[in-house]
Amino acid sequence: MVVAHTCDGDGGGWWCLVGGLVVVLLASVMTPVLPYMLAFAAGAMFYVVIEELIPEASEGEHSNLSTIGFAVGFVLMMVLDVVMG
Repeated sequence: MVVAHTCDGDGGGWWCLVGGLVVVLLASVMTPVLPYMLAFAAGAMFYVVIEELIPEASEGEHSNLSTIGFAVGFVLMMVLDVVMG
């Protein structure tokens, strides 16, 4: 049985409060690196969605090829969107 930590039950709410206060106190210090942290988080979510939530992308021997292909296609469409307005 896997138990995930959430912000409810058994004092878990206190840790969310502490984490929130740490974020508020460090917000001005973290501002310069925030875009990189958000980009990393987005990339991690992007990978999880492709590898875990789309079963066809994970099947077969070349599952990494489909992930890379999807990422390249996504980046290409974003570049075209920005270039063409």
